[in-house]
Formats: sequence, structure tokens, C-alpha cells
Amino acid sequence: MLSLHTNAAALSAQNSIGSTQSKLSTSMTRLSTGYRINSAMDDAAGLQIATRLQAQTSGMAMAMRNTQNSISMMQTAEGSFDEVTNMLVRMKDLATQAADASSTAADKTAMQSEFDALTNELSNVMGNTTFGGTALLKDTSGTLSTAGGVNFQIGASTSEKMTIDVSGSIATLHASLLAASAEYSSSGTASTATGAELTGAASATIDLLSTAIDDVGTVRSALGAASNRLDHVYNNLSNISTNTKAASGRIMDVDYASETSNMTSQQMLMQAGTAMLKQSNSMSSLVMSLLQ
Repeated sequence: MLSLHTNAAALSAQNSIGSTQSKLSTSMTRLSTGYRINSAMDDAAGLQIATRLQAQTSGMAMAMRNTQNSISMMQTAEGSFDEVTNMLVRMKDLATQAADASSTAADKTAMQSEFDALTNELSNVMGNTTFGGTALLKDTSGTLSTAGGVNFQIGASTSEKMTIDVSGSIATLHASLLAASAEYSSSGTASTATGAELTGAASATIDLLSTAIDDVGTVRSALGAASNRLDHVYNNLSNISTNTKAASGRIMDVDYASETSNMTSQQMLMQAGTAMLKQSNSMSSLVMSLLQ
């Protein structure tokens, strides 16, 4: 029907152009941002799933940092115990030498001076080894001496924690060091007193130092096992994070090959629709020709 008031062809062309314009705009937005979903209108369910996955991967990334920091803390403590072992071995050598009948009183006095100096350094290492400014090995107040152990956050959820408790072993070690040398101080304070471990009871001191060396080994073993576990935690988190990011990417990221084809198709439709709208607008001239 020819009509001056209603141009059905033009209305149809305008509607088609509007729809095509909307799709073309969506394609251009996706190609410019690189994301398939740029608002909840694009894919409401997909956005919810992707957001949850992104929150999980972000939490796991922080947990991975936590595990690396925790390993560094363990290695700091373990490195200190390595030097403690070296000092205890030297102290045991001095005690063994002092227990021999060939050592004179003057010899024992000289060896006792070195023994006292090593004791002061043991006090310093055990009392003042810190990580990030916080004492690690101090008796009762060090991080690793905390009763009940310390908790490491190794995942993105509340339940993903790892507890390491070496407080009992460290307390036993402090007691062994104090038994081997009366001048030892677990607080890290150096003593100016002169001991009598080598000048008075060198033979008994040998066994006490052997016990202390064994106690150091017990703590070091526990810290090494914990560090190994944290390393495996890191590797597992890395694997999970990689796969979770891939899943999120499949939801959120745009397929450039497919979307480029869509954009080209919409551009062609836009051009065709515009041409048809131009043609439909000329139909009113047909009405005028009937009135001539």
C-alpha cells in the first residue's frame, strides 16, 4: 500500500539498521577491549562465573607469595641453626681437649675464654635472629617458639592453612644450651661472667654439648620438612592458578578471529540497510506521481 503517512519499508529499514548498529557497536567494543564480556548484559551468568574464578586466582596469587615468604623465614632460621651447630661443634672440641690430662690449668683457662665467647654468640644468634624485624628463635617470645605453632595461609579460602609447631623442640634446645653453659641467655643478652665448664667439669660438658647438637638437628629437620612442604604447596598453587586463569579466559576473552568476522558482516549489513533506507524514502514520490 502506498501511503504518505506510513512508510512501512522505511520503518523496516530503520529497525534493521538499529539492530545492526547495536551488534556492530558490541563487536567494536569487544575488539577494542579484548573482552567478550564488558558488562553483565553481555553474559550475566558468564560474568558471575568469571568473577568468582578471578577472585580465586587472585587469592591463590597472594597465597603463592605467602608460601615464598614463609620459605624465606624458614631458611633464615635454618641458616642460623647451621651456624649454631658449627659453634656447638667447636665448643665440644674445646671440652674434649680440656678433658685430656695433657691440658694444663692455663690451657683450660684459655679454652674457657673461647668457650665463653662462643656462648655469648650462641645467646646472640638464638635471641636476635629476626625476619622482618620479628624475633624467630627467642625462648617463648620468638615467632617459631609460639606455643601451638604458627599458621601459614596457603590458599584462597579460610580452611587452607598450614600449621608448623616446633615450639617444644626449640624450648628443649634452649634448655640444653643452658645446661651446657650456665652463661647462656635465651634473651640474646651477652654475659660478662667467666664460666667453669672446661676448668671444672670438661668431661660432663662433652655429653651436654652432644645433646644440644642433637636438639639443633631435631629443629633443623622439622624446619627443612616444613620448607619442602611449602615448596610443594607453591607448585600446586601455580598449577591450579594456571588452569583457573585459562578457564576464566575462555569465558571473558574475545575470540578475535570470530569477532572480526562478525564486525565485517555487521558493517556490510549496515551499508546495505542504509542504502535500502535511502530507496524507501523515495517511495513517497510515487504517490505524488499518481496525483499528476
